Amino acid sequence: MEASTPGPRPIPAIPTEPDTGKIKRKLLQKGVYPTPKIIHTLRKKHIQKTNRKMKRLSEYEEPISDSQRKSIAEVAHFQTLTREYREVMKLMVGKPWERLEKASFMELAGESEEYGGGKLRVEHLRELGQFLEDRNCHEFKWLLDDVIESDQEEDIGRLEQQWDRAKYHRSDAEAIRFLVDRLSATDLSLRDWKFGWLMKKSGLQFTERQLLKIVERLGATGNWRHALSVVDWAFNSKSHRQIKSRFVYTKLLAVLGKARRPYEALRIFNVMRGDCHIYPDMAAYHSIAVTLGQAGLLKELINVIECIGQKPSKKVMRRKNWDPLEPDLVIYNAVLNACVAAHQWKGVFWVFEQLRVKALRPNGASYGLAMEVMLQSGKYDLVHKYFDKMRKMGEATKALTYKVIVRAYWEEGKVNEAIKAVRDMEQRGIVGTACVYYELACCLCNNQRWQEAIMEVEKLKKLPHIKPLPVAFTGMIISAMDGGHVDDCISIFEHMKYHCTPNIGTINAMLKVYGKSDMFSKAKELFEEIKEEKSNTNMCPDVYTYRTMLEASASTHQWEYFEYLYKEMVLCGYQLDHCKHSWLLVEASRAGKCHLLEHAFYTILEAEEIPSQPLFSEMVCQATAKNDYERAVTIVNTMAHAPFKVSEQQWKDLFDKNGDRISTNSLGKLLHTLRNYEVAKEETVLNLIKSLDYICRFGHLLTDGGEIKRRSASMEDSSDTACIETGEFDDDLTSLIFENSEDDNDDLELDMKLCEDNSHGSNLPSAYEILEEWKESRKKDGIVFPLQLCQK
Repeated sequence: MEASTPGPRPIPAIPTEPDTGKIKRKLLQKGVYPTPKIIHTLRKKHIQKTNRKMKRLSEYEEPISDSQRKSIAEVAHFQTLTREYREVMKLMVGKPWERLEKASFMELAGESEEYGGGKLRVEHLRELGQFLEDRNCHEFKWLLDDVIESDQEEDIGRLEQQWDRAKYHRSDAEAIRFLVDRLSATDLSLRDWKFGWLMKKSGLQFTERQLLKIVERLGATGNWRHALSVVDWAFNSKSHRQIKSRFVYTKLLAVLGKARRPYEALRIFNVMRGDCHIYPDMAAYHSIAVTLGQAGLLKELINVIECIGQKPSKKVMRRKNWDPLEPDLVIYNAVLNACVAAHQWKGVFWVFEQLRVKALRPNGASYGLAMEVMLQSGKYDLVHKYFDKMRKMGEATKALTYKVIVRAYWEEGKVNEAIKAVRDMEQRGIVGTACVYYELACCLCNNQRWQEAIMEVEKLKKLPHIKPLPVAFTGMIISAMDGGHVDDCISIFEHMKYHCTPNIGTINAMLKVYGKSDMFSKAKELFEEIKEEKSNTNMCPDVYTYRTMLEASASTHQWEYFEYLYKEMVLCGYQLDHCKHSWLLVEASRAGKCHLLEHAFYTILEAEEIPSQPLFSEMVCQATAKNDYERAVTIVNTMAHAPFKVSEQQWKDLFDKNGDRISTNSLGKLLHTLRNYEVAKEETVLNLIKSLDYICRFGHLLTDGGEIKRRSASMEDSSDTACIETGEFDDDLTSLIFENSEDDNDDLELDMKLCEDNSHGSNLPSAYEILEEWKESRKKDGIVFPLQLCQK
């Protein structure tokens, strides 16, 4: 080999065989369908062009010696070996003593481009790698199945792990099914690189027919987010872009409508109106109209109707012979459906006027929706008017129409007319549905005629495809309770046992009846009875059962049993909604059960939530009543950063309501502590100090009308009395609040404020400690938890 004489530069290898897939993609991007004849012609031209280029390069090639030709061959052979070695090393990453799962993540890390910046810190990369491994090793492990295989999995599930279409010749139906199953099993988004990797590895061309099947199957499984991502990726991705299809977008609108996603459907509809290739047709207008009508978005639906007759702009569509569309009966029925939720009864007249102008005849659905709108709006006379008009027009009445008539008679108090309407339906040969007899039975129970309602239940039992009978009896009990007939509720409950077994919903309804009727003893007896039934899992108490019993205990001031119920509820894993039922804990705290309020308060903080205003206010009053002013200041500082504000009048009303346990002397000491401590400069704290200063100055609270509601008690502490009488608090309020502040720290989080109270917070047990203490006490007493009973 002559190493001293460098050989000529090797001629770059030019591929003679063109890539047909690349040719197809280019044709689709330009709007040309790739027929076999076009592909054959372009392939032939590409080969001819390549041969001409090779011939031209060979003319300028200088003659080389044998040693130079041998050197070029050795370099090419070395490059081939290097490329093959790198391909093999991709599969041989890691160390022999490490598991394959770790090697898979090392391979993913090795595929990234080389970092060209500064020096990376090894410890940060290790933390990032551990985080990604912990997050994705279980959820997305299957994405690496076709890259790395263990010896035990070579024979089992190879077809599911390696799904290369070119190797296994999988059909489109199998590939679509496999792709839908994989997408349904994960929560990948469009921005995740694994989503694009999965779409490419499917081997599909994502034609119009394939996309229609994929979107339809994803919609059938309820994965509307994946359907959106698939369509966006197929039509907008840089690596795989095709001509958009109107039919695919219309199918996507139907999927979003079925999933009750009106705003996402409206966004897709606006995308269609901005592209000439997918400009919406009447099918798309039907789909978006029905979706918006079911959601009750009347304003957006009217805007869509106005867009039907508008001519598209020249940027969207350049054709001159554009045929405008007109709203039809389906769209106007969707408007009536939107008026039901919006209670826009005047919209019914507009719809029927538009139908008359456009010479469209209303059908039975039009009249039925109009009656439903009038029923929801309280226009019962118009309900009967449209029902009569429906009969005159010869439209067939259905069972759902009679349900609306029965409900209208019920609201008007005409029970006999409701019964007569149902009998007329039966005489006409119309097969009644369960909703008609259920509505009539509830109407009768509400008007103290439950014996006749039982006869309707007998007819309901003979109908096919009905809901369980306990649901019907529960509705009848609630209707009787709303009518104020407690004895009827008890009679229905006792008679129900001859037809079916009550479920927990029926028990909750009866507990609510007993609680509202001051029948606490019966409610307690029924509650203890269902806990003793160990075999019936349908009778296990739930959070609504405990909440109803807590309300009954609070209304009858049974605070000992209230504490017992609350502890049992917490041990079963249930929690009260502090936004809706905080008054229960507040009343219990005022009755002496302060530890229940503290447990709920710290449980909410441990769950990284913000307690409601009544809980904060009661905690302040509780700490003030115990003369624990430092803790009260800590709670006030925490309360200042909450997303609500307490006015000065609200503070005054709170102290006036708790005047039996908080004296004016205690409020003066609280004001003194607030001025000596660093407090937050928020409106809630300022209003508190203003209200305290007003009470300490004048010694009484005044209502808006000027009536004196509370007078101050005599001051016991002479030093505090002298402090107030000498006018020490007469200076400017804002300056006195912050005169002892030494440093300006940033605002702390709600839970950190309470945790940093070294004098009092450290002595208080956490919610977990209280819960464990309750469990131990229950175990010593030999009491089995209701949750354990249900699990057996």
